[in-house]
Amino acid sequence: MMETIKIIHTNDLHSHFENFPRIKRFIEDKRTNNSDDEFYLFDIGDAMDRAHPLTDATDGKSNIEWLNSLKYDAATIGNNEGLGNSHSELNHLYGKANFEVILGNLFDKETGKLASFAKPYKIIETKKNTKIGVLGLTAPYILTYPLLDWDIHLIQETLPGLVSKLEKDCDVIILLSHLGVSMDRRIAKKYPQIDVVIGSHTHHLFEKGEMDNGVLLAAAGKYGQNIGEINLVLDDDKKITRKDAVTTRTSSLQENPEDKAWIDGKMHQGEQLLDEVKVANIPQTMSRNINKENPVIEEGLTAIKEFADADAAILSSGLFLQSLHKGTVSKNDLHKMLPHAIHVMRTKMSGDNVWRLVMEMEKNRAFLRNHPQKGMGFRGKTFGEIVYRGISIDDKKNVYINGEAIHKKKEYTLALLDHYLFVPYFPSIEISGNNDILYPKFLRSVFGDYLSKKYPI
Repeated sequence: MMETIKIIHTNDLHSHFENFPRIKRFIEDKRTNNSDDEFYLFDIGDAMDRAHPLTDATDGKSNIEWLNSLKYDAATIGNNEGLGNSHSELNHLYGKANFEVILGNLFDKETGKLASFAKPYKIIETKKNTKIGVLGLTAPYILTYPLLDWDIHLIQETLPGLVSKLEKDCDVIILLSHLGVSMDRRIAKKYPQIDVVIGSHTHHLFEKGEMDNGVLLAAAGKYGQNIGEINLVLDDDKKITRKDAVTTRTSSLQENPEDKAWIDGKMHQGEQLLDEVKVANIPQTMSRNINKENPVIEEGLTAIKEFADADAAILSSGLFLQSLHKGTVSKNDLHKMLPHAIHVMRTKMSGDNVWRLVMEMEKNRAFLRNHPQKGMGFRGKTFGEIVYRGISIDDKKNVYINGEAIHKKKEYTLALLDHYLFVPYFPSIEISGNNDILYPKFLRSVFGDYLSKKYPI
């Protein structure tokens, strides 16, 4: 007799708790009313995002509690789990998880072993003795994972051996891929032995799946706006005879009266936990408006310049989402002002390259002032005004560092942000800079440490 298997999947939830109640009811209803032989539930990474105060306050453990409540069968990690946590925080993130973390390409740099919280694969045996091999891989950020004492392996180093093993032992192979749509398609072309690739990372949505080289690609977009569903049919020889994917728009699901209270409660809980941690006592309000008295960006420039031990510093005003008011400043105030997953970066470059970088910034200044900025760790709305500390320019395009004309061959140290390396506006940073991203502290933590020292409670 044939065998039917249903898989529900989520990806890139990014702590969008506002969608969680409806997602939870959908999954529970699908599980309760399931008429298929088997039912499995997978998450494909970036479930957490420190932009939500509860996630930040609990280092992502609140997200794991929610996944636990739905009895996921397995999950892999995204960069928000992998790079949004310190080495220790990631090692402990899944300590109380009731599901397995499938991740084949993240290794501890010190021991050389696979991350202690992960398994390279999982083999599930159905009631009809079909063996399903589940793999998990995350995007290999080779520049940044080592900064957190992880050794991230490339896909071509990892996948062949895993597929070879599961091909021998399993009837069905499923890849939980936090690699992005381009890599998923490349994998499908190269590894037709994989039956299903459940994708994420690039926030792509395949409403009815995509068939590439006989491999079914599935993906449910971003933020829990969609929920994915995959249906497999196998014959008596345990061969797949049909496979399809669909997605359900979360906004089309019924919203219950109690949902808002639950959503607001999670926000309040996070803000309350962060508010308990007092950071500084500032003598006057620091405005997010750079044209008003005591602009907060000026304190921010001092903070990153000192932290990076730099000659000069650069920040953009769009980073600061609110002012800091006179009096006690808490972690909650800092989180509301700087919710970004962005780090300070120390960049060393010669004077002629500093000149070119400043020219790039001046050329793009008017464009970026009101430019809607998305991604690369940024959680605001617009890029904003570029503000310098220790850099000036005259009307003949001569650049000065701390009042001294720039020397073309002299090396200078700049305090920047990794965000400026990743966006496409300032190519000189990547081309000419010796860049040291100062993990693991986010910008708000660096700023908080500075305020704590300058304005102690």
